[in-house]
Amino acid sequence: MMKKQEYSQLVKEKSPNSPVFMNCIKAFLIGGLICLLGQGLTNLYTYLGVAEKDAKTLTSVTLVFLGVLLTTLDIYGKIAKHAGAGTLLPITGFANSVAAPAIEFKSEGYILGVGAKIFSIAGPVIVYGTLASVIYGVVYWITTLF
Repeated sequence: MMKKQEYSQLVKEKSPNSPVFMNCIKAFLIGGLICLLGQGLTNLYTYLGVAEKDAKTLTSVTLVFLGVLLTTLDIYGKIAKHAGAGTLLPITGFANSVAAPAIEFKSEGYILGVGAKIFSIAGPVIVYGTLASVIYGVVYWITTLF
């Protein structure tokens, strides 16, 4: 029987090295391009006469729509394969994390497939993000009382 240390050494030898520096560059560039697209959309909407606050809302909605559309067309995953965290962090990554399970489980029906699986990835983010914001709000409220 192989010892834990021997197994770890074997895995290290057989696993391909990850090009960390290149992965960081790709994530930075593609994530930056997504953010640049968002800024361009905001500028376009304000140029068209939309109030700045509403332009930012329209930008978020547009980016979510594009994220879902690209996920549906099986393009977002191909971009994410190269960009890694560069596609995970912007709002498009959130849209992808909601849409991908829904698309994958559509064959199981709208209730048990789409309805049950739509938030399987993004659900914990929503729950814990909301919980963290409530805790932060309570701590902030308590500290401002004094």
